[in-house]
Amino acid sequence: MSKQITPESLACYSRDFNGDRASRVARDAVMSGGLLKTCQNPMVSRRDNHEFSLTLKQGAITHQKQSGRCWLFAATNVMRFRIIKHYNLENFELSQNYLLFWDKLEKSNWFLENILDTVQEPVDSRVLCHLLSDPLGDGGQWDMMANLVAKYGVVPKYSMPESAVSGSTREMNRVMTELLRNDACSIRQAAREGLSRQVLEEKKAQMLRDVYRILCICLGEPPKTVDMEARDREGGFICEKDLTPMEFFKKYVDMDLNDYVSLINAPTADKPFYHRYTVSMLGNVKEGNPVCYLNLPVEDLKKAAVAQLKDGEPVWFGCDMGPFVSRDSGIMDPDLYDFSDFLQVEFPMDKAKRLDYGQSLMTHAMVFQGVNLTDDGEPTRWRVENSWGEEPGKKGYFVMSDQWFTEYMYQVVVDKKYLTREQLDILDTEAIVLKPWDPMGSLA
Repeated sequence: MSKQITPESLACYSRDFNGDRASRVARDAVMSGGLLKTCQNPMVSRRDNHEFSLTLKQGAITHQKQSGRCWLFAATNVMRFRIIKHYNLENFELSQNYLLFWDKLEKSNWFLENILDTVQEPVDSRVLCHLLSDPLGDGGQWDMMANLVAKYGVVPKYSMPESAVSGSTREMNRVMTELLRNDACSIRQAAREGLSRQVLEEKKAQMLRDVYRILCICLGEPPKTVDMEARDREGGFICEKDLTPMEFFKKYVDMDLNDYVSLINAPTADKPFYHRYTVSMLGNVKEGNPVCYLNLPVEDLKKAAVAQLKDGEPVWFGCDMGPFVSRDSGIMDPDLYDFSDFLQVEFPMDKAKRLDYGQSLMTHAMVFQGVNLTDDGEPTRWRVENSWGEEPGKKGYFVMSDQWFTEYMYQVVVDKKYLTREQLDILDTEAIVLKPWDPMGSLA
């Protein structure tokens, strides 16, 4: 067999294509209407109805705009739910910009500390290439959010509203990424010249002052105190002055983040179920808790999520938002697009193989605000609160089929009271450390 694409093979490909009526019909349809619309199965929408047997009441839909802050929007949507419910409000929103500021500052420190710890690594080592690839991207994990809140608290959105940059972070990220790579180069050069760790840390301190200044210019400086001001559904006015962000969180959110556990479903051979995992070099707050997961079969994730929803509390989750999702209809279903029949090819990889071969990983965080259950209590579809504004889906809400959950859901965060005794015992075991580039180290 030839190792090259030859004129003879091209002629054979062309004869096969032009001799196949189905291929010619598919060409005409796709070139006119696009691949996704042409391959979409219209029957799926009949079963993926935007109605649910269990639905929670949330405030107005939020919008992360042109930024990768879904994990922060999902987290603040979970937290604001408690404020809206407890104080009987029509709507309330917490400042995602406030948490973004502190995340960028902490990620910069995290990155520079990792650079200090790896000054002996060759510049082309896989570790250093990983660190330099994305020093302070917008993405994050639940545990990273919890570390930010534990250190800085939260504030109402009106106390630190969006800026032009927070809603479109690409330009700021590009400038700050270049700055941090320059800083990494400077630290490594100083280390090669024999300067002490203390001197290198002094250089890092100056670098962080520069980062803080840039963040203030782009996002505004975070408030040191805030006022709680809101009007409830009966017209009563709630007002409390001069609260620190931590005081605001403790009083109005009133949520013990230490009680919440990240459950993942990663069915790959290198990550056996019923073990606890962490990822090397993944995090933001240096003194914070590490990012940790409990890897379980997907049915266990579903049971825990349903239990928390039944108790009237939403569920933060992370998934792969790319495959078999319609932004227009808000449907998430593995039967939504019939690529196999239409293109006459097969896609046989299962969830584990998709992770192993880089075809899938967690890319987006959202919130479950409801679920449809059968008479036997089994979920058939899930109500999803997104953070893309009201235009996509049904006024910003998506509907996820239970089969899509099975195939593309990777993480749910639930109160540990919904875990079994056996699952709780695993939390006391030492976490297995995954490599920095493991797919479970992806950030929503």
